[in-house]
Amino acid sequence: MNRKKIYLLVLAGLLIGIPLIYNLPPVRDRLDWRVAEFVARIKYAVSPPEQIVFVPEEIDILTTPTPAPQISPTVPFAITTTRVPSTEEAVSTSSPTATLEPLPLEIQLEGFRHEYQTWNNCGPATLAMALSFWGWEGDQRPIAAFTKPNPRDKNVMPYELTDFVEQETDLESIYRVGGEIEPLKRFLASGFPVVIEKGFEGPGFEGWIGHYVLANGYDESRRLFTMQDSYYGPDQVMEYDDLISYWRAFNYTYIVIYPSEREEEVFTILGSHVDVEFNNRYAAQKASDEIYRTTGRDQFFAWFNRGTNLVSLQDYVGAASAYDGAFAVYPSITEKDRPWRMMWYQTGPYWAYFYSGRYQDAINLSTTTLDAMSEAVLEESYYWRGLAREALGDIKGAVKDMGSALKVHPGFEPAAIKLEQLGVEP
Repeated sequence: MNRKKIYLLVLAGLLIGIPLIYNLPPVRDRLDWRVAEFVARIKYAVSPPEQIVFVPEEIDILTTPTPAPQISPTVPFAITTTRVPSTEEAVSTSSPTATLEPLPLEIQLEGFRHEYQTWNNCGPATLAMALSFWGWEGDQRPIAAFTKPNPRDKNVMPYELTDFVEQETDLESIYRVGGEIEPLKRFLASGFPVVIEKGFEGPGFEGWIGHYVLANGYDESRRLFTMQDSYYGPDQVMEYDDLISYWRAFNYTYIVIYPSEREEEVFTILGSHVDVEFNNRYAAQKASDEIYRTTGRDQFFAWFNRGTNLVSLQDYVGAASAYDGAFAVYPSITEKDRPWRMMWYQTGPYWAYFYSGRYQDAINLSTTTLDAMSEAVLEESYYWRGLAREALGDIKGAVKDMGSALKVHPGFEPAAIKLEQLGVEP
């Protein structure tokens, strides 16, 4: 065999073998994030995302936010939950005469199986750690397959994590917003670790990013929480004030997982916040109060949280005005501190602009978000842009966006349903 044939055979072997080797799960786990990071660095060097500013066309800022109705919770806590308690349950666990035991000065829950996340997989890894506390034997892989069929998906929503718990395990889950330090400690003291969604900044990341952690202990004397962190490692600590600062970015969202026989304990700690509407109103008021107490990025988050909570209360016009307030604050934040990934994780502005009839703002925000990404893989952004395009009569554009949503998230039900309504086979 001459050299030319040998070279051709070697080349053919490489062309066939390299893709096969790359697609082996252990190899992809190690290489995918490096490829994605390389692509992102090139894209962001050419078009820095921190310099991109969204400006609503129909801006209507509430310079003085209208207060949400005043409430008096029995337990100062907290929006949505996969399990909505009945009215009887809400009343029975919200009694103003309920008395809670004094908290111990220190609690450290044990019995977790710590797991480091694979690339872009903090949500599934954190949930796997939380489930391991209750004896679940799986790891992040089936959770990731359930919540993000496309491994390049940038985010897993809290409801997607609770859906996994409800559908794939024998445990229960509940998630709320407006969380606070004292009730968080009470959950831990009662033996319930808590999943928290918060902001994150650290080595290896360009700017602010979203992150899930699992709180499993606290030390009152040092004002520290203990966290199981899928990125940094087990038994990380965070000061109370730092947690508040980073937790604010996600409306103080938290998830509690528990066996069904311990549901009454969970509801007792939640108190009045068992009731979803009460929780939403409380969180809306909390966000409104923080608008006056904060500046810069924290004020941006406060305005944003107000909008998110008003969306949950179906006050879409008020929510749109609150988001306008957030986007008006955004340019005043120094570029290095801007949370330019915000729309990767939260969809409230789409709901607010769409349902208040501001379709072009929904389209523009979706487009701005997708164009600023190194990989445009947010099914929610495609979906809401498609809805807004349909509302404006652009059926072809709507069909294309719904198809894109399904491409980046196979099986994404809202997009599939909409395509069927438009007369297109998903």
